[in-house]
Amino acid sequence: MSTPVFSIANQKGGVGKTTTAISLASALAERRKRVLLLDLDSQANATSGLGLPKTEGRSILSALLEDADVSSLVQPTSVPGLDIVASELDLAGAERELANLPAYLQRLRTVLSPLAESGRYDFAFVDCPPSLNILTLNAFCASDGVIIPMQCEYFALEGISVILRMTDKLREAGAAPRLAVEGIVMTMYDVRTNLSRQVTDEIRSHFPEAMYATLIPRSVRLAEAPSHGQSVLAYAPESTGAAAYRKLAREFLKRRAAKEA
Repeated sequence: MSTPVFSIANQKGGVGKTTTAISLASALAERRKRVLLLDLDSQANATSGLGLPKTEGRSILSALLEDADVSSLVQPTSVPGLDIVASELDLAGAERELANLPAYLQRLRTVLSPLAESGRYDFAFVDCPPSLNILTLNAFCASDGVIIPMQCEYFALEGISVILRMTDKLREAGAAPRLAVEGIVMTMYDVRTNLSRQVTDEIRSHFPEAMYATLIPRSVRLAEAPSHGQSVLAYAPESTGAAAYRKLAREFLKRRAAKEA
């Protein structure tokens, strides 16, 4: 059975995208799922956030440009069951080279296919750059679904609309025929503020089926964990942030089971 691939994406930075990628992947691994995390962001925050160095030649770049075997780039993390294809700074220059290749939007899908078809993993997640650039579009075209982390702020709805327009265009053009919105995750939720409640209610009213019921709280422990090279589940396993991502993992699995039934 082919491994389902999910992009974790938002064109805006600072919304908890990489935190969600690391934490959801770790929570699924904790539940004995075999998970691959692909760091597609040249900032390599998912890589360092899991305690791995940013090593030249260890990113997906060589596979995208030179057809290197992706399996040779996979590294284990300190989380049992969670592997990663790390990132490096050189990914920042990949766009110009990718744009000159034939079928350049399908490069990631092509190089990931053998690994996905191997059945080695239950799920694969792609931590996308904070922009709708060629790398992000490659991730969309390689994915079965996109998970959109959204900060509880007034421009959240506008941000979702931009991503949805892009995914619709890719699907309608036949570039990403499998792509669907897997879910919207509201992050940095502050129960003390009216703003968080108002934004959450607005997103829920527009996307009742897509929005996850799990709300990720604003949390000091979530912010601290990456500097220790750990997911919040390892760094502060009893924290509210860890509990929220465990709950999100359960909700994610429940949705997947319902779709596959």
